[in-house]
Amino acid sequence: MSEFVIPVPPTVTVPVASGGVFPVRRVYCIGRNYAAHAVEMGHDPDREPPFFFQKNPDDLNTSGTFPYPHQSKDVHHEAEVAVFLKSGGTDITIEDALDHVYGYALSLDMTRRDLQGVAKKMGRPWEIGKAFHASAPVGPIHTVEEVGHLDHGRIALNVNGTLKQEGDLNQMIWKVPEMIAYLSEYYELAAGDVILSGTPSGVGPVQKGDEMEISAEGLGTMTVKVT
Repeated sequence: MSEFVIPVPPTVTVPVASGGVFPVRRVYCIGRNYAAHAVEMGHDPDREPPFFFQKNPDDLNTSGTFPYPHQSKDVHHEAEVAVFLKSGGTDITIEDALDHVYGYALSLDMTRRDLQGVAKKMGRPWEIGKAFHASAPVGPIHTVEEVGHLDHGRIALNVNGTLKQEGDLNQMIWKVPEMIAYLSEYYELAAGDVILSGTPSGVGPVQKGDEMEISAEGLGTMTVKVT
């Protein structure tokens, strides 16, 4: 049996509110999943096939702080809900999709909007604007047994006490079962996978020293300090 030639990287985990930790395998993020956000980003809100990008597992950030990244002067908040899978497969049906969900958590998809904009203009992938260190602050996971399946309820984000984003989970263009089913047509999903749900309108910049507070019905609140 061969030995590892470098130290094995640590497994990325997210705490579970009721105890224990959830090991992360992959992180999928859906884009423009609220009509009002699609409009504010300059796109037609009519239902079109969904699209996804990915963050790295170690972009998930449970520290309660968000380190403002280098090489960007325009970093935006995007309030989201993260969906954690306990099982997976390929070609999962919409009817069976929720059977694979372990739980839900508050999350943020922090975005280097200036770098993302350059990538869009040049027809390049978005990873430089999306998949950077600590770019996905996330709260503790609440299990399905604890909160049920979150298909409606207010989601909001305040910056320094001022409301910036507000919507309802029932406004998602592609609901959680549809996201799971669609992804499973192109990837083999598995236990440990995470899906970020998209964000309502009102995204905007943050600065060092700002305090973001995200809330969603059933998931409480999470405060993240920009450092």
